[in-house]
Amino acid sequence: IAPGDDARHGRTNALSPARGTCRSVAGQRRHPAMIPPVSTLVKYDAAQSITTINDKRAMMSTGTMKKGTLAPIEGAKTGASQTEDILNSILPPRSHESDGTLWVQNVSATPATRLDVINLQEKLDAQLQARQARETGICPVREELYAQCFDELIRQVTINCAERGLLLLRVRDEARMSIAAYQTLYESSVAFGMRKALGGEQGKSDAEARIAHLEGREADLERQVAELKARCESIERREAERREEEEKRHAVEIGFMQKSNKQLKLQNEKFLNAEKNAK
Repeated sequence: IAPGDDARHGRTNALSPARGTCRSVAGQRRHPAMIPPVSTLVKYDAAQSITTINDKRAMMSTGTMKKGTLAPIEGAKTGASQTEDILNSILPPRSHESDGTLWVQNVSATPATRLDVINLQEKLDAQLQARQARETGICPVREELYAQCFDELIRQVTINCAERGLLLLRVRDEARMSIAAYQTLYESSVAFGMRKALGGEQGKSDAEARIAHLEGREADLERQVAELKARCESIERREAERREEEEKRHAVEIGFMQKSNKQLKLQNEKFLNAEKNAK
């Protein structure tokens, strides 16, 4: 009877004394509903509860809990258990604590078929459409879904060939490191652009204030120029009137002096003629 059938048959499984502990009925039941409903493309086994201290210590020391049994004794691991250990090191188990009970869900070690790959592709497309992931540009939703799909492919490959799975793990980690570096570079460039934009805004406000000051000064200078032009025109007009009056007065004086000179010439000629006639 599988551990998941205990609740239906009303039976409990007890470990041998060599294992050092015994599980309760609750520890042998599987309740997937106790794990938070996190949607993922990675295939996991059904949830298992860990109710004893030894179970928790075994999980903390091995990093896994395999299908309702404790961790195997050192040196007695089979090829399947080694594959499961590699899977659990690549994709750690998910855990959740509810009502004092720790529930653990390990990644599935079941080999994948061609139908599983087709279903994975269909689930990926359905999740992309359901979560409204963007087809182009930066999209966290699309990045998360493709990361889950790649993890599921690593799981499927690791079951058939552990070395190939570990190599794909290196490729995944390197890709994530590159993406993290690009993200850091992008964030630093955005911060640099923001600093430049803020500096430009501050410089723009200073330039606008200087422009307003210069425009006010220009208006004052233009007003002064207009006043000076008005004064110049007024002075030129007064000087023109004065010069015209001076010219008129000068002309009158010249006419008077010419007339006086003519009269003096006539008197002088009369005087000279009178002297000639007297001789």
